[in-house]
This record gives sequence, C-alpha cells and structure tokens, in this order.
Amino acid sequence: MKNQYSLWFGKILTLLIFVGIWQYASQFYSPEQLPGPIQVIKGIQELADTGVLWEHIQVSLLRFSVSYLLAVLVTVPLGLLLGWYTWSWKALDPLLQILRPISPIAWFPLAILWFGIGDAPAIFIIFLSAFFPILLATVSAVRRVDALYLRVADNFGVDKWTLFTKVVIPAAFPQIMIGLQIAVGTAWIHLVAGEMLGAQSGLGYLIVDSRNFLRTDWIMGGMLLVGLLGLGIHLLMGFAEKSINRRWGME
Repeated sequence: MKNQYSLWFGKILTLLIFVGIWQYASQFYSPEQLPGPIQVIKGIQELADTGVLWEHIQVSLLRFSVSYLLAVLVTVPLGLLLGWYTWSWKALDPLLQILRPISPIAWFPLAILWFGIGDAPAIFIIFLSAFFPILLATVSAVRRVDALYLRVADNFGVDKWTLFTKVVIPAAFPQIMIGLQIAVGTAWIHLVAGEMLGAQSGLGYLIVDSRNFLRTDWIMGGMLLVGLLGLGIHLLMGFAEKSINRRWGME
C-alpha cells in the first residue's frame, strides 16, 4: 500500500513541477507567445462554453475509432495468416519493407486527390499509420510462439484450427498487444496531423484555426487536450489487455 501511495505521490509531484516550470517560463514571454496554465484553462473553458470544443473532440474521436478499428480488423487477421504461413510472408516481405518507411504524411497529397477534402483522407492516413506496427508485431508474434507449445499440442492430437485458435493466438497475444499499443500512439499523432492538413473539423483543425486568430491559449489548449485524450486511450488499452489476459489465465 505504501508503494502505491508513493507512486501516486510521485506522479502528482511530477505534474506539479511541470506546471510550475510552465508558469515560471510564461513570465518571460507575452501571453500571445506563451500563455500560462491558468490562461490556457480559461481558453479551454471559453471554447467549451461555445460548444465548439465538444464538436471537435467528438469528430476526432470518431475518426480515430473508425480508422483504428478498421486497421485492427484488417491487419490482425492478415498478420496471423502471414505469420502462420511463412511462405506468404516471405513473398510479401520485400514489398512491405519498401512501403513501411514511407511516412503516412507523404501519402496525403494522393489521399486528397483520391478522396477529396473531408473525413476520408484523414481516415486513410490514420489507417496507414496503424497498419504496419500492428501487422509486423502480429507476424513476429506468431513466428516466435514457443515450439514446445506446438509439440505438446501435436502430441495430444490437436487439430490445426484448434491449435491456431487455442494455442497460437493466446501465446502470441502479448506481443500483438505491444503492436496495438504502438499503433495507438502513431495513429493518434497522425490523426492530428491529418486534421491539420485537410480537414475542416477536429482537434488538429482547431489548433491550426486558432493560429489564424493568434489565440495561443487555444493552440496550447488543443495540444493539452490531445495529450490528455491520448493518455485516456492508452489507459483503456491497458485495461483491455489486462481483461483479456485474465480471461486466458495469463494474469
């Protein structure tokens, strides 16, 4: 219990030190250059009172949810199959290694040409940013399943489908989850970038639009909300991971 209290004390102390440094640094700049924490909170409250803030948050979360879930539904099954059938992975690996280093932002001009202005280009960019981390982690997880598990299952006469669903997938899940968590971070980052480049709503658009009005407090407020929402998504992922691990008897 003492360790738990110490951990929370350390977290709160870290945040207080950060806010204190921020407040101290803001004294050396004008509010238009670096607003203090109180000014940023007032700016967030101002946006919230008009209702604009909630609209941008809802749009960003909806875009992220659709894109990320689509990436998971496509890449996890694909990664499981590519990891299980090694010949298919060897055939596709050169192409994937060529496409993987290309930044999702580099695809944005083509996304605008293909999908126009709106939600579709941002969703496409977010999907791409989540695609490769999940795919590579899933393939690697399947290929690294301990051979002992496979031999034991074979000795008990387990059929291929049961082996794949009851042994391989649970054994590969911890590493797959690492890929999912990495993809959450990259997808959330590129969501904001995508909204900055071509969308007319969302937190990324809010940040860019606030720049046009020289409202630095709104800019930093948008950045703060991006970070807080990212933290919330990370915590939800951790909760989901623990729930699945308990279900499979891994915790």
